[in-house]
Amino acid sequence: MSKKKLNKIAKDTNKFLVKYLKNQKRTDLIKPMSYGLLPGGKKIRSKIIYDIGQIFNINYQTIIAIGSAVECIHAYSLIHDDLPCMDDDDLRRGKPSTHKKFGESTAVLAGNSLLTLAFEILSDKKLKIDNQKKIFLVNYLSKSSGHEGIAGGQFSDLSFEKQKKSAKKIIEMQIKKTGKLFSFCTVAPVIVSGKLKEIKKFEKIGEQIGLLFQIADDLIDYKGTSFAAGKKTQKDKIKGKATLLNLFGYQNTVQYAINLKEEIFDALKKYDKKSQSLKNTINFILKRNK
Repeated sequence: MSKKKLNKIAKDTNKFLVKYLKNQKRTDLIKPMSYGLLPGGKKIRSKIIYDIGQIFNINYQTIIAIGSAVECIHAYSLIHDDLPCMDDDDLRRGKPSTHKKFGESTAVLAGNSLLTLAFEILSDKKLKIDNQKKIFLVNYLSKSSGHEGIAGGQFSDLSFEKQKKSAKKIIEMQIKKTGKLFSFCTVAPVIVSGKLKEIKKFEKIGEQIGLLFQIADDLIDYKGTSFAAGKKTQKDKIKGKATLLNLFGYQNTVQYAINLKEEIFDALKKYDKKSQSLKNTINFILKRNK
């Protein structure tokens, strides 16, 4: 994958978010919101929106705005995941977690505020797409973020600790926790294009990419360093997390990920060269653990 393109998307997404926050009324929560949101992260989710946007010829500024909304949701989920009542992480993206910097109650409220900011961005009149499409995007992102998505997945993740769960249950949990937001990323450009018959196909591709991302994340936790990961590693095993890695073992999990990648690539065949950017991103995700 072109590092230059990923860096440009990350830079443009951060620029959009900085400007958007500057235009907000100044409150005591802006600082912790900005801390949890900026500048960290590779913005892989925004890159995937760009990749699908290439297939459906979506305007670049529209992609950046939608990607910025997704980054708000992602940051909210990380701020809450790091809390002592959740995964209890003191480090995120190579710096103290938001609750370590500002306190637990402030972190909860900053996360809540980023969640709502995402919908403000999508419904903003400056986002030049049809209002019906905006409603569709807001509805889809809501479902991806709540009990059917991120929140529900995190609940299962915590509930499954120190329990032996089947591969099916683990995959369902990880698709909710990680895959549903990736589904929004793959479906959003389809919604904007108006080619709604393609939604189901790209919904599945998004779930598979999210699962691949989660597997790569688990492999990083297993073999990576805290410096590379930007957070403490090898916590999953200590906590008895229900992961495919803990169920299948290292080599079998790597092979499962390779097979999953090939399945995604098969689904993209009809888009030929237009899907190459997405394929490059998927390869990048898979190689994150190396």
